[in-house]
Amino acid sequence: MNTEETSRFVRLRVELVLEVENEGELTKAALRRLAADPELPQEERSHAESAVTEDTAEALAYLVDPFDLVSEVPGVELQQASWSSEHIDHDPDSLDWDVDEDDGGEDDEEEDGIG
Repeated sequence: MNTEETSRFVRLRVELVLEVENEGELTKAALRRLAADPELPQEERSHAESAVTEDTAEALAYLVDPFDLVSEVPGVELQQASWSSEHIDHDPDSLDWDVDEDDGGEDDEEEDGIG
């Protein structure tokens, strides 16, 4: 694609591994955010409160918002976002965790000029 044909849309992929050092504080923060959301219907609020209380990964998902990550970036507008969180086994010294590792997707090959 030349400059005139290049899409204005960019997919930004971010992968983070976080260590939860204080589950209680994380849960409390998620519950505070839920309580402060005036647009959340009561039925959904009850379900969300239960989820964040039972699972720290759910609590984290309620606190991390992709809009917050890009809202102050000049010249861009968030069009679509999805995210999830899950518990994982993580050994920071393991060779399996390579930040620069390709995920093997077709997009990577095209970006590298292979595809």
